[in-house]
Amino acid sequence: MTVPGTDEAPGRPSGVVRVLVIGAAVLAVLLLGAAVGLLVKLPGSTTSSAAPASGSVDVGFCQDMAMHHLQGIQMANIARDRSTDPEIRQLAFDISSTQLEQVGRMKGWLMMWNEHEQNISGVYMKWMDAAGVHGHGATTPEAGKPLMPGMATTDELTKLRTVAAGREFDVYWLQLMLRHHVGGAPMAEYASTAAGQTVVRTLADNMLKSQSAETELMKDYLAKRGAAPLP
Repeated sequence: MTVPGTDEAPGRPSGVVRVLVIGAAVLAVLLLGAAVGLLVKLPGSTTSSAAPASGSVDVGFCQDMAMHHLQGIQMANIARDRSTDPEIRQLAFDISSTQLEQVGRMKGWLMMWNEHEQNISGVYMKWMDAAGVHGHGATTPEAGKPLMPGMATTDELTKLRTVAAGREFDVYWLQLMLRHHVGGAPMAEYASTAAGQTVVRTLADNMLKSQSAETELMKDYLAKRGAAPLP
C-alpha cells in the first residue's frame, strides 16, 4: 500500500528525506573527524609543533589517502543501497563509517597545516619516493589522469551500479573493494613508519590493522560464494 500521490509506503521516509538524512549523517561524521584532527593543536598534543612541509609524507599521505578513501566510501554506499545480503550490507556500513571519520580527520589536519585538501600536482604517491616505489602502479591512465593502486575505473563503477542485484553484484563488489584495500595498503604501511607526525603514523597503523582484517573477511566471503579475487 502506498500513500496517494506518492511512491512511498506509509511510515517510510520519502526519497528526498532519505537523501537529506544520509547527507546529514555523512556531514556529521566528516565534521567529527575534522574536529578530532584539529585537536592536535591543543596543548599537550603528541604531534610535532611545526606543520609538516608541502610534499612531506604527512601531507601527501593525508591528501592521497583521503581521495582513495572517498572512492571506497562511494563503493560501500552503493553496496548498502543495492545488496540484499546482510553480511555485505554490514561490511559496507563498517567500511563507510570508518573511512568517513578518517577522511574527516585527515582533512582537518590539512586545513590546520594550510594545505590543499587534494593533491593538485596530478602525481600521486610521490611522497613515497624514498621507498623506491614512486608510482607503484599509479600511472595507469584513465582519460589522461593517473589512478592510484586499487582505484576502480569509471567503467567499473558504472558496472557496479548496473550489474544485476544478488550474488553477481555481491561478488563484483567484494572483488572491487578487496582490490581497493590491497592497493591502498602500501601507502598506509609507508606512512605508519615514515610520517613525521605521531598522529599520522598512528592513524596509518590503525588503517593497516582494520583493513587487513576486512581484507581477510572479503577473501572469505568471496570463497564462500565460489568466486576469486580480481587478477
